Amino acid sequence: MGTDTVQERAAAGATERRREQRGWYFYDWACSVYSTSVLTVFLGPYLTSIAKAAADPDGFVHPLGIPLRAGSFFAYCVSASVLLSIFVMPLAGAAADRSGRKKPLLALAAYLGAAATAGMFFLDGDRYLLGGLLLIVANASLAVSMVLYNSYLPQIAPPEERDAVSSRGWAFGYAAGALVLVANLVLYTAHDSFGVSEAMAVRICLASAGIWWGAFTLIPLKRLRDRRTASPGPGSPGAPRPGWRQLAATVRDLRRQPLTLAFLLAYLVYNDGIQTVISQASVYGSEELGLDQSTLIVAVLLVQLLAVAGALGMGRLARTYGTKRTILGSLVAWTLTLGAGYFLPAGAPVWFFALAAGIGLVLGGSQALSRSLFSHLVPPGKEAEYFAAYEMSDRGMSWLGPLLFGLTYQLTGSYRDAIISLVAFFVLGFVLLARVPVRRAVRDAGNPVPARI
Repeated sequence: MGTDTVQERAAAGATERRREQRGWYFYDWACSVYSTSVLTVFLGPYLTSIAKAAADPDGFVHPLGIPLRAGSFFAYCVSASVLLSIFVMPLAGAAADRSGRKKPLLALAAYLGAAATAGMFFLDGDRYLLGGLLLIVANASLAVSMVLYNSYLPQIAPPEERDAVSSRGWAFGYAAGALVLVANLVLYTAHDSFGVSEAMAVRICLASAGIWWGAFTLIPLKRLRDRRTASPGPGSPGAPRPGWRQLAATVRDLRRQPLTLAFLLAYLVYNDGIQTVISQASVYGSEELGLDQSTLIVAVLLVQLLAVAGALGMGRLARTYGTKRTILGSLVAWTLTLGAGYFLPAGAPVWFFALAAGIGLVLGGSQALSRSLFSHLVPPGKEAEYFAAYEMSDRGMSWLGPLLFGLTYQLTGSYRDAIISLVAFFVLGFVLLARVPVRRAVRDAGNPVPARI
């Protein structure tokens, strides 16, 4: 009877864990539509066109009296969003770890971001400042929500399941992105048949991403559960600190885990490159290659479809070759793909589609495996706090890559020079990751070492 009871409890625990995992997947399903339809496809070219409509005869806009090329405004807004995130993410992560109340914070961040995205429906004329503000709020909110979302991974999946669970989450996200992008493509290409202008079609696509984000967030909020801990009072050693002070406290703690910090630095470098490619690819395609919006949507749809297979396929490769080696291989592929992108001929959609296919095959896997590998390197009880540092370079919130992209274009006037400058992130990231002894890093963090990592 005792053995039966233990087995029954184990079975019940496994059932509950799978239920939480399925709920967890749905936050990727909810928010990835923002990353795809808004950040990657529509908002970059559309906000750039609005900024150009408001520009002076020399092509400059003047937010707060600062002269900026209209073509760089979108990239600078992405960078500004991360500066805001730096203040908020460590505070939210520390508060979640100390109190165990992740769900209320996740709900707040998700619905603030969803509301800002839905508000993009009102972007028209020359309202580039409104567009920049909504972009900054939505990006920062996504960053905070992803800190809390990612920090659930060590709690809902044992070490041997994390590569697979993380990969499935990314696959869910890319599948949702592809599904909504098909609907966007129909509306955008046949906007006359629906009786709306091209600009109105774009605004509907932007707003619908916010509605999707908010609606499907209900599923993880229902299925995930908080692991509550005692909350320290204000001024106590464990209490969250404001903005920069909390970030400094997290960095000091990371210094006591030098191998975890070494991996995080490598990730911050190469993921900066990945996220900048994602956020600026549509601008490169429209402004440098002269491709129309329909071509860009089809290309991103191709990326989404292949990223589902890529995420799941690289998860299987990690079981054979190890997570670290598989990530290193993906960085080589990123470098070659980006180099090829520099030479793409203008006005040739077929070659742009080939580039999109190459990106799709490595995109989801490199991100999913990085997340699962980092989860092994986080000391127990500090998941959200450490994932706050991790998230600072995730989901298009990187600041150095967009800044370099924008500055390169500002100085040279060439998007080709801007795109090739990003190769440095993948090369340096490869070198830094190759130097990290991940098995020892897992042990030093106080976690069990998987058979293959």
